[in-house]
Amino acid sequence: MEEKTPLSKKQTILRIVLLIFVIAITILLLLYRDEIRHLEEYGYPGIFLLSILTNATVLIPLPGVVLTSAMGAVFNPFWVAIAAGSGAALGELSGYMAGVGGQVWLNRTAWYHKLKEWIEKYDCWTIILLAFIPNPLFDMAGFIAGAAKMPVWKFLIFSWIGKVAKMLLFAYIGAGIFKNI
Repeated sequence: MEEKTPLSKKQTILRIVLLIFVIAITILLLLYRDEIRHLEEYGYPGIFLLSILTNATVLIPLPGVVLTSAMGAVFNPFWVAIAAGSGAALGELSGYMAGVGGQVWLNRTAWYHKLKEWIEKYDCWTIILLAFIPNPLFDMAGFIAGAAKMPVWKFLIFSWIGKVAKMLLFAYIGAGIFKNI
């Protein structure tokens, strides 16, 4: 079992500020979700921004893959997937920051220890797999990666690989389904 060192006052304040920031972003995204949907009118940059926003919510999923599927029918599915996957990976930084900020409460849960073990043992594969699977639980992987002090560049690269692969699947499915309707 690892030894816990006490947090400095500065670390505690930083963690609280990060957690409040993430909660505020989530609330704002939920309040303005209808206005956010209009970003798709701006092509690939709009898809990128919309994907950042839909993935920046913590534990409250917004329909990012549904929008990716729809945009795959309108634009080139490959570039839709690149834009959406890149935005999704950046949006997941909110979960990562919440993990850095909320490390104290995460350490008290049973699932934290199991996921932390998987991330420490299979870091890239765990993040890639969880980013690929369409589920709102990827935020937990971000929490744990942040709390476990995985380097942010590593988290972003592995998230990007999984998110782009998932968005490729949904963009091409959307292109096939919506073009036949």
